[in-house]
Amino acid sequence: MNMNDNTRIDTQAIQAIDGAHYLHPFTDNQALGKKGARVMVKGEGIYVWDSEGHKILDGMSGLWCVNVGYGRKELADAAYKQLLEMPYYNSFFQTTNIPAAQLAKLLTEVTPPQFNHVFFSGSGSEGNDTVVRMVRRYWDLLEQPQRKVIISRHNAYHGSTMCGASLGGMSGMHAQGDLPIPNITHIEQPYWYENGRDMDPDAFGIKAAGWLEAKILEVGPEKVAAFIGEPVQGAGGVIIPPKTYWPEIQRICDKYGILLVSDEVICGFGRLGEWWGCEKFGYKPDLMTFAKGVTSGYVPLGGVMVGDRVANVLLEKGGEFNHGYTYSGHPVACAVAIENIDIIRREHLVEKVREETGPYLKEKFEALADHPLVGIAETCGLVAGLVLVKDKKTLEAFDSALEVGMVCRGHMFGNGMIMRAVGDRMIIAPPLVITRAQIDEMVALIRLCLDKTYEDLKQRNWI
Repeated sequence: MNMNDNTRIDTQAIQAIDGAHYLHPFTDNQALGKKGARVMVKGEGIYVWDSEGHKILDGMSGLWCVNVGYGRKELADAAYKQLLEMPYYNSFFQTTNIPAAQLAKLLTEVTPPQFNHVFFSGSGSEGNDTVVRMVRRYWDLLEQPQRKVIISRHNAYHGSTMCGASLGGMSGMHAQGDLPIPNITHIEQPYWYENGRDMDPDAFGIKAAGWLEAKILEVGPEKVAAFIGEPVQGAGGVIIPPKTYWPEIQRICDKYGILLVSDEVICGFGRLGEWWGCEKFGYKPDLMTFAKGVTSGYVPLGGVMVGDRVANVLLEKGGEFNHGYTYSGHPVACAVAIENIDIIRREHLVEKVREETGPYLKEKFEALADHPLVGIAETCGLVAGLVLVKDKKTLEAFDSALEVGMVCRGHMFGNGMIMRAVGDRMIIAPPLVITRAQIDEMVALIRLCLDKTYEDLKQRNWI
């Protein structure tokens, strides 16, 4: 086992314990128990190692979050120092802690100018629950309590709590738990490849944004509280909207006076080549959810940036806001976030993605479109997606029951590459510290695995 130490791990023993006791998220746990989970034991840079010593290029940054890469001693030191000084205290009962206050100020420095306040949570899901509570509190204070409806999009992902899963537009999640909760509704996603291939992309962007106005008129403008969207839909398959989409969404929200919420849990902290996705696409949200990249996933932390439009009403008219979490403003998480943001700044990672690695990934990744299995390959900063197709000329899709994406994912894992499958759309979001040479390595691995998938599918007579 080559992981810079002599540790020997009994993989089967860990798998047995895991299968007996650990219920995994978004998992058929019965099936996993029979197969055995992959045991991850080490990370360094953009690579991870499993308990069998396999080195794997992490093309998904863990779960879209390890932006500054694995093994950053600075973040471990920040956590250790804070754990010794003040490991925890709550933010209830008129108290605060130094890292929480300092991080709140720091976040206002790296977010758009309308944001001068933050509400901390423990995750993006909790952040979006906070959004629902805060949006409805805002309209109550303005004596418009009928404004309760929040509009989202099909195939969006906003977390897995009751509110988060309701805001999201994934039918599989809605089928479990009687979701969505009342007063949350959805419009179609701006996925040109699926919904607008017969149109110019810019014209499709205007059309897709128009679905929001149609829904507002259907519900009744006086009942609509907010629209929420991810700048680029992440878990839905890296759905990159046309450049015309978000400015038109902004115009419609302004026209009807509804709040605009940007879920930046994946897109924030440099992922798209700007600090925030809303800056990339040119819109000004009233609320902005963040998590993941704020600590590069080293410690759980999330929150909501609260724009002046909302904050001023809460502060001037609000009284007590009956909402919060035990771990709001957790001092260790906040200390790690401060150091993480300092790393992003001093290593110029946002600029690097915008000017160097983002354009280079675009050049190399989009060249995969010449592969016989690939219908389209596209990128935005350091997220990218390609679609596996049965017929490249007609873009005929595979039968979804075949789960071709999972076949491809298996070849990826088996050859040292983590690439996620969303249906037959294969996606990546590598750490922001990835180099040009590592992009070459990653794209070469992807092409190798596409070749292996192609040969596999031919042997199965699926193509």
